[in-house]
Amino acid sequence: MIQALVRLHPEVQRAIEHRLPVVALESSVLAQGLPIPANREADARTRGAVRQLGAIPAVTALVRGVPTIGLEDVDLERFLARTGIAKVSARDLPWAMATGADGATTVAASLALCTAAGLPVFATGGIGGVHRDAPYDESADLPELGRSPVITVCAGAKSILDLPATLERLETLGVTVIGYRTDEFPGFFTPRTGLKVPAVAESAAQIAAAYRAARALGRPSGVLVVQPPPAAAALDADLVESAVAHALESARAAGVRGAAVTPFLLAAVERETGGRSLATNLALLEANAGLAAEIAVALH
Repeated sequence: MIQALVRLHPEVQRAIEHRLPVVALESSVLAQGLPIPANREADARTRGAVRQLGAIPAVTALVRGVPTIGLEDVDLERFLARTGIAKVSARDLPWAMATGADGATTVAASLALCTAAGLPVFATGGIGGVHRDAPYDESADLPELGRSPVITVCAGAKSILDLPATLERLETLGVTVIGYRTDEFPGFFTPRTGLKVPAVAESAAQIAAAYRAARALGRPSGVLVVQPPPAAAALDADLVESAVAHALESARAAGVRGAAVTPFLLAAVERETGGRSLATNLALLEANAGLAAEIAVALH
């Protein structure tokens, strides 16, 4: 019944029917997270990486109020152009459906749609988490990870967040965190944070095995796979920390709050790093999509 609410692109439908690997991708990074035209480059690179490694890419979104997995070209163009596209988190899905809205799905909303459609693998850039200077401000991504039986591949949590608190909350929520060829929780733009992960996998097959074990146990929570940004694109930790500090000062001075905080801070960090953080973002999005495809293939 729930699956009937979700519209699947014909290619995604065929893949599911023939038990072929599918990787879900969020749309908020395209409609709100990245500037034009970098969002178009991100779309091409992520979907290309998924296909190159043997899986079918499927962008998640709300299209005129319909939960959709895999966008038609005409709809994708509207999202890339940002024409009347709302930012939709998990809590916003019912209202967006009721009002027939076009909505770009965040990590939380994408996980909700993956769960509804039975898709086990999802790739993003970085998850949300506990905000700095405001511990009561916690991304909806975290509780959704705790109740979505989905493998999420990312470069850790965004550097603008309180990373130690975010990692602690993941533990509290029962989310299995696995470092892919790393023993540290990455900081999105940076590979090193000094925060250790509880498990390290050397192959996609190991991650697939852990996911199967979680399902066999009936665990309701997901598996979070973290990998560092590609070495050639990674930023120095001190540079990022300085940029984040200045960005936080700017946000406080401008009175930015709520859902507007993350895009504001990321744009400020991009300015502080002279655009280098944007290149890092694009590189890690592509790398995460590729790893997600490997895991999806291993699951099948």
